[in-house]
Amino acid sequence: MTDITGTVAKIDGQANLVILRRLAATAEDVWRELTESARLERWIGRWEGDPRTGHVAFSMTAEAGDAEPAEFTIHECDRPRRFAGDTAPDSGGWHLWFELAEESPGDTVLTFGQRLDAGDDVGSIGPGWEYYLDRLVAAHAGVDVGTVSWDDYFPALQPAYERLVAAD
Repeated sequence: MTDITGTVAKIDGQANLVILRRLAATAEDVWRELTESARLERWIGRWEGDPRTGHVAFSMTAEAGDAEPAEFTIHECDRPRRFAGDTAPDSGGWHLWFELAEESPGDTVLTFGQRLDAGDDVGSIGPGWEYYLDRLVAAHAGVDVGTVSWDDYFPALQPAYERLVAAD
């Protein structure tokens, strides 16, 4: 990957990193890729617990080693349209969200976002989400996610993401 796909948008007065991906799938199918633990684990991690309580424990499984589970608080869950939640403060305190729009049958646009707080290292965050979202696209297409190489994203995309935030 040589170009960034993310932008910075003001949402409710706060800067958000926004990245789009298009998937050849229904919104319902993409929703399952993003919310069902077994499918989520194919490209980023898994969760445990009962999401009806508004909290789950999320573990990054795409990283080397055994990551400790971190609490994730669910604020909005409007299947299959919108999801929003926060990671625990001790694991970044990030506000993450996504929206799905099925533009035609079997053609869904995923809009993924992260609210940006002062001091966030967008030079690392942006390439990270580009990488994971490309792993999502690969997993959904039945392609080995191991073919998506972190080295193609970081540090290659870091300067462009730093410029993006500096221009905001």
